[in-house]
Amino acid sequence: MGVLKFGKISIFVFCFSKKTIPFYTHFPRIFAAVFGAIVKLMKPGKVYSKLIAQLKEEAGQLFLVVDPPNQAPEQAGKIAKIAEKAGANAIAVGGSLGAQGKLLDDTILEMKRSSSLPVILFPGNVATLSEFADAVYFMTMMNSNDPYYISGAQTVASFPIKRMGIEVIPTSYIIVKPGRAVGFMGRAQLIPRNLPYLAAANALAGEYMGSKLVILESGGGAPQPVPKEMISYTKKSIEIPLLIAGGVRTPRFAYDCIFSGADVVQVGSAIESAKSGKEIESRLKKMVSAVRRGAKAKQ
Repeated sequence: MGVLKFGKISIFVFCFSKKTIPFYTHFPRIFAAVFGAIVKLMKPGKVYSKLIAQLKEEAGQLFLVVDPPNQAPEQAGKIAKIAEKAGANAIAVGGSLGAQGKLLDDTILEMKRSSSLPVILFPGNVATLSEFADAVYFMTMMNSNDPYYISGAQTVASFPIKRMGIEVIPTSYIIVKPGRAVGFMGRAQLIPRNLPYLAAANALAGEYMGSKLVILESGGGAPQPVPKEMISYTKKSIEIPLLIAGGVRTPRFAYDCIFSGADVVQVGSAIESAKSGKEIESRLKKMVSAVRRGAKAKQ
């Protein structure tokens, strides 16, 4: 028997064979054990812990996407207030390349003045970082053909995130057809909509690599979300929360996503197109109601 020590982690290695076996043949198993132990030692932050607690009470949540270039910070603050009143659970900020710098900071500050909802960064690139956010989706685009979106951007952003003290939510980001702008920019090998097991396999691989959240993304402005069969197949394959983004344009779509197994739906375009505060509130209330009905129906 031998002992491998990695900081606070001690791994006991047993040898049951009298034959001499090179150490390197055991390395993949040892690495998997070490990595798994490290992930288990990572304590979830306040935002993620709150999400898990909320899901235990109600098996469906709604996050509102606010993209800073699409409205003034003051308007974003008003939208955040409306979202909290309507029953949204969190606000995801970002989604485009223009969500950065002073505009990003001012947008987040205005929303936090108007609402107590947690603000999660939804980065379009490494510039979408702000010390004023509560958390960040630390995303790996699982089906990208470009190493930059698999580990490069994450490496570049790691030290700035640590200095800012932002809670990190390790996230597997999986792009499904049509993918739209995010699929193009991320050089994604898009998951065909009629092959749900491919999405599930990517999600499961992400969970095994330490992700705490899976996002199935059709792309901002998509005509519809990922198929119900894909949501169900994926959720049955993983033990971490599943979020559906892109194409959740109607209450019916929101209901279908939650009922099919999703834990969270993320809506943006359907709310951005509203012409007034009253219309924003009306649309959000209908979306939240659909999510809650879907949560009750699947229990």
